Amino acid sequence: QVQLVESGGGLVQTGGSLILSCAASGSDFSLNDMGWYRQAPGKQRELVAVVGVTGSASYGDPVKGRTTIARDNYKNTVFLQLNSLKPEDTAVYYCNALGETSERSFTSWGQGTQVTVSS
Repeated sequence: QVQLVESGGGLVQTGGSLILSCAASGSDFSLNDMGWYRQAPGKQRELVAVVGVTGSASYGDPVKGRTTIARDNYKNTVFLQLNSLKPEDTAVYYCNALGETSERSFTSWGQGTQVTVSS
C-alpha cells in the first residue's frame, strides 16, 4: 500500500506564499500523475494542480498564474507553491497520486493539510 504524507500547511496572510510537500512511501510501486486538490467547507473537492512524470503540469482555473507544481521523481515527492494567496484559497489541501504496483493500479490520497489565509 502506498501512503502519502503531506506537510507545509498553516496560517498565512493575504498576499503571502506557502509551499506544500507530499511524499509517497511504500514498496514496489511506480508513480504516474501526482497532484493536489482542495476542499473548502461546504464545497466540492476541486483540482489545484497535477504534474506528470515528465513534469508536464496543468492547473485549476482559480489558481492559474500564481501556483507552481513540481515533483522529484527520485524522492517520490510532489511540491506545490502557492503565491498571492487569497482568503478564498482557504481549504484543506489533499495530495493525490496515481500509480502501479506489480499487482494493480492505484489511486492514493493524503490525509490533507489545512491552509488558512487571513484577510
